[in-house]
Amino acid sequence: MTTIGKGTIAIAALSAASALVAVPARADDPPMHEVKYVITAASPIWADIYYLDQDPGKFSNYSHNPYQFTPNVQADIAPGHPWVSPPVMLANPDQYAMVAVSTGTEPGTPMFHCALIVDGVVKASQDGPKGALCSLRNW
Repeated sequence: MTTIGKGTIAIAALSAASALVAVPARADDPPMHEVKYVITAASPIWADIYYLDQDPGKFSNYSHNPYQFTPNVQADIAPGHPWVSPPVMLANPDQYAMVAVSTGTEPGTPMFHCALIVDGVVKASQDGPKGALCSLRNW
């Protein structure tokens, strides 16, 4: 029969207990949100649209070159013929989601309406005679 000293048992118990201590895991990626942008007009118009299609990671990236994150689209918009963005996946839509529409150099007053939809819920909408901006950001 082998004799184990109290010190050896204490060390073994301490080792076992330390193995049970939770080690912080790598932070999970933030949940992604599906964002859609919709532009309508009361009169037919060739519209100039900018919308944010990706998270910049940090504000300084966006501030340095916003056009890297906001593609420009020209679209024919008319009653019953809206422009709808492809689904955009954003981690932080409250900070960055935005869509802007204007007549650009086109004459006319089409009466634009924009809608910003996050996870199926309209979060912002605006109207404007020659342009509109839908955004959740506070800057």
